This record gives sequence, C-alpha cells and structure tokens, in this order.
Amino acid sequence: MKVKMILPALTEAESPYWRPIKYSLFPPLGLATLAAFLSPDDEIDLQDQHVEQLNLNDNPDLVLIQVYITNAYRAYKLADYYRKKGAYVLLGGLHVTSLPDEALPHADSIFVGPAEESFPRFLSDFRKGKPQKVYQSIERTLATLPPVRRDLIKRNKYLVPNSIVVTRGCPHHCDFCYKDAFFKGGKSFYTQQTDAALSEIARLPGRHLYFLDDHLLGNIRFAESLFEGMKGMNRVFQGAATIDSILRGDLIEKAAEAGLRSVFVGFETFSQENLKQSNKRQNLERDYEKAVNRLHSLGIMINGSFVFGLDDDDKDVFKRTVDWGIKHSLTTATYHILTPYPGTRLYQEMERQNRIVTRNWDLYDTRNVVYKTTLLSAEELKAGYDWAYKEFYRWSNILESSLNHDSAKHALKHFFYTGGWKKFEPLWNFIIKTRGLNYMLPLLEAILSKVSSSKKNPGAEIVSEVEDYSSLLNPG
Repeated sequence: MKVKMILPALTEAESPYWRPIKYSLFPPLGLATLAAFLSPDDEIDLQDQHVEQLNLNDNPDLVLIQVYITNAYRAYKLADYYRKKGAYVLLGGLHVTSLPDEALPHADSIFVGPAEESFPRFLSDFRKGKPQKVYQSIERTLATLPPVRRDLIKRNKYLVPNSIVVTRGCPHHCDFCYKDAFFKGGKSFYTQQTDAALSEIARLPGRHLYFLDDHLLGNIRFAESLFEGMKGMNRVFQGAATIDSILRGDLIEKAAEAGLRSVFVGFETFSQENLKQSNKRQNLERDYEKAVNRLHSLGIMINGSFVFGLDDDDKDVFKRTVDWGIKHSLTTATYHILTPYPGTRLYQEMERQNRIVTRNWDLYDTRNVVYKTTLLSAEELKAGYDWAYKEFYRWSNILESSLNHDSAKHALKHFFYTGGWKKFEPLWNFIIKTRGLNYMLPLLEAILSKVSSSKKNPGAEIVSEVEDYSSLLNPG
C-alpha cells in the first residue's frame, strides 16, 4: 500500500522567497510516530511543506494530513484534491479535534484526540474494508508505542532533527490552551515508560536534544527517573517547564545535572487577576524573579513566553513586560496576542459574550487580534505586540540583558544565542536554502555547553569563549 503523510505549512510560514528559521526547527514527529504502526511492506512518503515543496503528482492509496488551525484551509484543499484522485483521506490533529464537523466533509475518516491508539484500530478496519467515519481516542497510554520512524525524517532539512516527545499533554488546564481541548475525554497527561524513553534517546546521534513536551517536569517520578538515566549520556537538551515546577523541590537541579541548558517558561502575565481569569493557577502567587535566579544559577538559559491582550492589560503592559525581561536576562522572549482557539474554555466564554470578531482561521496565529478587547483597542494591542518584539531584540537591549548575568560565560552565551536567533534571519534564510542547517549543530551544542561557576577574570573568560565559538564557524 502506498501511504502519503503530509504536514501542510502554516499560513504564516509559507513563502517561496523567505524561510524563517523557526519553521525549519523540528520534523513532524506526530506523523513519524503514526508511521510506526504501518506495515513494513507499505511504501511511505512523509512530506513537510515547511521545508520542501509538496509533490502532488503521485497516486497514494492512503493519505494522512495533520491539521493545525492556520494550515486548516490548505489541509482541506489537499484533502479534497487527493479524494478526487481516488485516495482514502484521513484528517487529524488539534484543529480536527476542536472542530470535527468542519473537517468531516473533507475526509473519509477523521481522528479526534491523540491517535496512537485509534490509528491502529483504523488500520485494522481499513484492511477489512470497514473503516469508520470518526475515530475517538479511547485508551491513553504510551506503554506499547513502537519506535518512531525516524528513517522517514529528512534530517538535513532541520536545525533540530533530534526533537523528542516522552510525555503527552499537561497536568494543568489553562483556559486559553489549545492542547487542553485535544486531550478532553481521557487522560490529559501521561508519560512513556522510562526505559523506552531512554532507549529512544540512545538511538539519536550527536549530543543535542529538544524535548517538545508541553511540560517535561510535569510528572516528578518520571522526570527524576529520566534525568537519572540520562546522567553520563553527555547530552545537552532544551525543554519546557512551569514556574511551579522550577521552584518546587530539586527537580530542576536534577534536570541541569542531566544536561538541561535552556528552558521554555510560560510566565504569560504579571497580573494576578489575569492569571485567575485564565485559570493559570500554577503561576498564582509564584515568585517569577526567584525562578529566574534559580535557573541562571544553574546556567540554564530562559525562553520566556508572554501573552498580551488579557482583560486586565493596560497600555503600559508592553513596556513593563519588555523591561522586566531585559532586567532579568531572559535569553529570548516569545510574545503572543491572546487567541481564543476553538475548543478552549476561552473561546466558549468569548463566544457567549459575543466577542469573537472573525472566524478566519488564517488569522489565529497569535499575531492578530480576533476578538473584542477591553482596556486596549485592537489597534493598540497589535501595535504594542509589534513594538515589544522590536524593542526586546534591539542590539542595545540584547547587550544590556547579556551583561546582567553574573557569569561572563553565561553573558556571552546569552549574547550569541539571542543575537543569532533574531538578528541574522537573512543568514538563516541563506543557510536553509543551501541545505546547510546540520552544519550549525556543533555551534548550537557549544553555546548550550555547561556554564562555569567561576567568576575569576571574566574578561579572559569571554575572550576564550569567543575563540571557541569562532573556531566552530571557521574550522579550517
């Protein structure tokens, strides 16, 4: 059987002229995971439109398309196209789970919720000639998950081919979170068996890993076991955690000992009222500054996430947020305009209040205002969001934020990482187009190397580090 698996490009990522590095980071692990359930005799073609032009001059028997909100219209067109060609078309993913009735007319079958258990059921039905129209996720477990089909991933097209997911979902239930709706109707947070996770890590080449889990530290027992098993593997890795998990116990120290060098943290807002309204209770009454200092003391860089447009936000929220990030040396900042995704409690509440102003899913990219605002006008919110990105990533602010670190090595790592991520996008575009992303991995690994606690002669330390990084860029 000929099987085609497609991740259509997000609307904001598609351009024949420009390839932002953020859309060439991670391969489509979800599709590669489902591919493991197919027969060894099946001919599988996995295509990611973010990094390659789709080949539509083929005739697969089965087509599986992963649907997010801002690729939904493109996904539906692809589904319609292949159905007309006689293929059996499957749709699944976050958007399909949120709006199954919207997706159904474009598919022969759809998957609601995670598909690790329902996809094998579909294959059994399909081979018997009796596939169902809708497959609901019933049992939530990763105990019998086969190894991801990484042989289908075109590693040279991604900066971070060693991305990995060892848990599913999140133990928290924020009102604006898309993932919460995806896991509705069953376990909302569950993990792999530790031995299986460590085996998958061991199969990955090189040193660098990126855990795409929504909350890597969400299950203390699993995380402790995972980090204990990773000690001695000589890995450097990145992942995501909450303020609460960073402040609780010594789990973050164990993560750092295992190789954690950069963490995504959802600060979201400084307003206690906004946190209450969003049901982000894990951040309530938490000391953000204490969490930041703890991470920095371990040499862990921070990618802070913030949401603008919550009902308690005023005109000063943008400056307050940017200033705080610079003062506390956040390595990178990710800003979002509040977006009420279908299927979330936020969407339901705004729909009840008649605050949704458009259902053009292409605009639901956290860069556009799609709802009626309160203290801020839509124009003020959009302008403030744009200003925050530009201001945080000014060279002068990158330098100031870098120099706020105690360790000279951490300061230099910060400067290289932040500047390299945001100030050299034309260079990244060139590297992507010339297929040179894999050559940048040694530099990324060097920047993520362990920070020395020594503060002796910081000037000499900086000179030494510059020479080390330069040698990676000019190995000859």
